[in-house]
Amino acid sequence: MDAEIFDTVARVFEFIGVFAMAAGILVAVYLAIRSWVATKDGHRAFKTLRDSIGLVILLGLEILVAADLVRTVTSTPSLTDAIVLAIVVLIRTVLSFSLQIEIEGVAPWKRALLTSPQLMAKAARTAKVES
Repeated sequence: MDAEIFDTVARVFEFIGVFAMAAGILVAVYLAIRSWVATKDGHRAFKTLRDSIGLVILLGLEILVAADLVRTVTSTPSLTDAIVLAIVVLIRTVLSFSLQIEIEGVAPWKRALLTSPQLMAKAARTAKVES
C-alpha cells in the first residue's frame, strides 16, 4: 500500500515536471512574440525565447530529480538503484549547469569575479555622490 502511494507521488512529480516544461515552452514562445511585436528586434525576441526555454528546462529538470529521489528513497534499497539515481542526478546536474552558463553567459565562479568589483565600484560612486 505505501509503495503504491509513493509511486503515485513520484508519477505526479514526473507529470508536473513534464507539464512545466511543455507549458513553459508555450509561455516562452508567447513572451518572444510579444517582445518582437513590442520592439521589432528579432535578436532580443530570440534571446527572450532562448533564455525562457532554458529556465523552463531547468525548472523541469529540478522537478524530475525530485521524482527520482522520491522513487529511489521509497523503493527497496539496492546498490543498483543508488547507482542509477547517482547517474541520473549527475546527468541532470551537468545539463542544469550547462543551461545556466548558456543563459547567463558566464560560469558561476566567473560571475562572482565579474559582479563583485562592479558592486564595489557602484557602492564607491554612491558614497562619493552622497558625501
